[in-house]
Amino acid sequence: MSDSPHLPEACDLLIEAGYVVPIEPHAVVLEDHAVAIRGSEIVAILPRVEARARFRAPQVVSRPEAALMPGLVNAHTHNPMTLLRGVADDLPLMTWLQQHIWPVEAAVIGPEFVADGTTLAIAEMLRGGTTCANENYFFGDVQAAVYKKHGFRALVGAVIIDFPTAWAKTDDEYFAKAGELHDQWRTDPLIGTAFAPHAPYTVNDANFERVRMLSDQLDMQVHLHTHETAQEITDSIKLHGQRPLARLDRLGLVNDRLIAVHMTQLTEAEIHLCAERGVSVVHCPESNLKLASGFCPACALQRAGVNLAIGTDGCASNNDLDMFSENRTAAILAKAVADDATALDAATTLRASTLGGARALGFGERIGSIEVGKQADLVCVDLSALETQPLHNVLSQLVYATGRQQVSDVWIAGKPKLVQRELVGMDLPGIIANARQWRERIRHIRA
Repeated sequence: MSDSPHLPEACDLLIEAGYVVPIEPHAVVLEDHAVAIRGSEIVAILPRVEARARFRAPQVVSRPEAALMPGLVNAHTHNPMTLLRGVADDLPLMTWLQQHIWPVEAAVIGPEFVADGTTLAIAEMLRGGTTCANENYFFGDVQAAVYKKHGFRALVGAVIIDFPTAWAKTDDEYFAKAGELHDQWRTDPLIGTAFAPHAPYTVNDANFERVRMLSDQLDMQVHLHTHETAQEITDSIKLHGQRPLARLDRLGLVNDRLIAVHMTQLTEAEIHLCAERGVSVVHCPESNLKLASGFCPACALQRAGVNLAIGTDGCASNNDLDMFSENRTAAILAKAVADDATALDAATTLRASTLGGARALGFGERIGSIEVGKQADLVCVDLSALETQPLHNVLSQLVYATGRQQVSDVWIAGKPKLVQRELVGMDLPGIIANARQWRERIRHIRA
C-alpha cells in the first residue's frame, strides 16, 4: 500500500527534461523538471521526482539532455511565399518587390499556391521549433484551413490594399472577405484573425479609418508593415506632410492592437509613443539586413517598455523560417546598434520570440510561456550535440549556439507534431516533390 493518502493524479502526458525554460518568471532555468499536460493544457511544472510521484500518465517523454521551452512564435510571416524562396535576391526592397515579386505573384497566386506554400512552411516551422505564426498574405481563408488541418496555431491576417489582386478587386470586397474570415474562425482554439493593411504607402486614409473602426468593434489586431525604410518616411512626408507613425496616430491606429512590423526608422519620441500606447513591435533583423532596409532599435524599444516580438518575414526575403537563427541575429545586431554589449541579452531575446510574440498576437494568456493553465505548445531542444558542449549556460546556448536541427520534439495544444525529428501526420517526401513542381512552374513563368 502507498504511504500517501492521495492516489496519483491522472494526466495525459508527462514531459521530463534536463532543463525547463519557462520564460515566465524571467531568465529562470529549472533543472531536472517535468511538465504535466492534461488535454491541451499545462497542469503542473515540478521536479521530475515529484512529478513521477504525483502523476500517472499513459505517456512519459524523457529528454534528460534537452531544454524544454515554449514554442517559438514567428510574429511576422508571409508563409505561402516559401514557394518563392530564392526567386529574387540581393536587391533593394522596392526593386525586389515591384519588379520581381509582384509580377511572379500575379502569375501564380491562387488557392493552390497559397495552400501548398503554407503546407511547406508549416513543415519547416515545426522542424525549427516554431508553433505559432502571424500570417500576412492573400487567401486568408485557404491559409486558415491549412493551419487548422495540421493543428498549427496561427493569427491569419486579412489583407487590405489599395489595388485589385487575385484575392479581391475593390475596397468593399477586401473588407467583406475580412469580415467573413473573422466570422468563420472567431471561436476556433487555434486560429485567430487580424486585419493586415499592407503598408502606409499602399493603404489610403479612408481604408485605414475603416480598419480602425472595425478593429475596435471586433477586437481584432492590426498587422502592418511600417517605418520599414528611409524612403518610406521621405515619401510619406511628401505625400501626407507627416511621418507614417504620425499619420497612423492621426487615424487612431496607434494603440495596443497595433502589430508594427520592421520599424527601422524611429525617433526617440516615436519609441516613447509606442510604449505609451501599448504598440507591439516585430523585429525582423535578417530580412531587414538582407534588403538593407535599416536597423530596428530593438534595445531602445525594449528598454522603453515596448512589447518586442521577433519574426522572420517571408521566405522570399529572408530566405528561411529559422527562428533560432533570427534570435541569434536579433541579439547580436541589437548590441551593435545600441553600441552596448549588454543589449538584448539571451533571456530577453528568448522572451521576445515566445511571450513577446504571443502578446503581440493577442495570444499572451494562452501561449508563450510554460505556466499552469496555458496551452501546451512546447519544444524540446537537444543540447547534447558537440556544437552545444560544454553546457555552461542554457539560455546563452539556446540563443548563441543552438541550431534548429537540434529541435527534437514539438507539441501544439498537447498534441505531438514532431517526435525525435520526425514530422507527425505530414508527408515530407510529398511536400518536397510538390515544392519542386512549383519551381518548374515558376521557372516557365519567368522564362
